[in-house]
Amino acid sequence: MVRVLLDENIPKALRKALGGFDVSTVQYMGWAGLKNGELLSAAEAAGFDVFVTGDKTVQFEQNMSRWKIAVVSLSAPHWPIVKNHIERIGLAIEGATPSSLTRVDLGGFTRPKRAPGPTLG
Repeated sequence: MVRVLLDENIPKALRKALGGFDVSTVQYMGWAGLKNGELLSAAEAAGFDVFVTGDKTVQFEQNMSRWKIAVVSLSAPHWPIVKNHIERIGLAIEGATPSSLTRVDLGGFTRPKRAPGPTLG
């Protein structure tokens, strides 16, 4: 079974939604606060196959060929968006290969437009 680690910035609800995987969170593992390099090292040493993050800079900070663990980076790590893309995220995890970084574009969060208020005059 694929072992998946969810970063601190990923909604915890994703853990249960990814039922076909062995999923843990950074917080559960006691690794909250570790920087990406330290976190990837700890995750790899603990036998995780895939690290899921909402950190958009990980691809610029890490040389993925250095790691065996795969990284799946979500474009919008907010539950109202993530919950609509569970299948896409699962497919990205299934297709992840060692040392790879896969970006999953979930769209973006848009705030509803407010109606203009009354004009004062």
